[in-house]
Amino acid sequence: MRIARFSTGDGAAFGVIEGAAGAEFVSKIDGHPIGEVRFTGERYPIQEIRLLAPIIPNKIIAVGKNYAAHAREMGGEPPEEPLIFSKPSTSVVGPGDSIAYPHKLSERVDFEGELAVVIGRLCREVPVERASEVIFGYTCANDVTARDLQRKDGQWTRAKGFDTFCPLGPWIQTELDPADLAITTTVNGELRQSARTSQLMHDIPKLIAYITDVMTLLPGDVILTGTPEGVGPLEDGDEVSVGIEGIGTLTNRVVPRD
Repeated sequence: MRIARFSTGDGAAFGVIEGAAGAEFVSKIDGHPIGEVRFTGERYPIQEIRLLAPIIPNKIIAVGKNYAAHAREMGGEPPEEPLIFSKPSTSVVGPGDSIAYPHKLSERVDFEGELAVVIGRLCREVPVERASEVIFGYTCANDVTARDLQRKDGQWTRAKGFDTFCPLGPWIQTELDPADLAITTTVNGELRQSARTSQLMHDIPKLIAYITDVMTLLPGDVILTGTPEGVGPLEDGDEVSVGIEGIGTLTNRVVPRD
């Protein structure tokens, strides 16, 4: 099931995307999709609505250097344990929204295409073998990073925390095996990243167990699972797309920050 958050101009709502490709529509649901799904009977052709970020999480926990080749392209070896950090919820934007380049503060902003996990229930100290029980679904993410600030600061909060630096979307896929999915990132149609989620150093069950040993996760929280090798800089006007097999494609354009 594909869960979308959308707007028709009268505020945000959730819906289920149905229909064949090219003739899709959104069936509006009552309330929040994490729980019992109740349809309202309202349906909209997908061309007539605006897709929003599919979830606004309480918190975003991201994982650094979780593909070996990416760890090495960043000048190090893969960490033995997951390397976690956070991004603020205010960094979230949706499909089609702009990524705002903060030129006054950074001279290099990079794309990082990733698989994102959406948590479906309050959980802590989750055993690896029960991790699937707390997952609501999966979506595409771009962990946009001010690379020069990341290197300068030594810790990553500022570099990864700018408004618009966490595009999510285009929707949440709730029925998916994430173990071996193709993931790609293109910039202006040119392939920049290509990998499979089977190459993750620490897989999703391990990440959930590791993170929930530290903190409680809430329904709607998001885990960014790491980016493959091939990260690189963005410029004003660039169109960057993250595509994940079985989910879809998240596309955003870079603009100067006001």
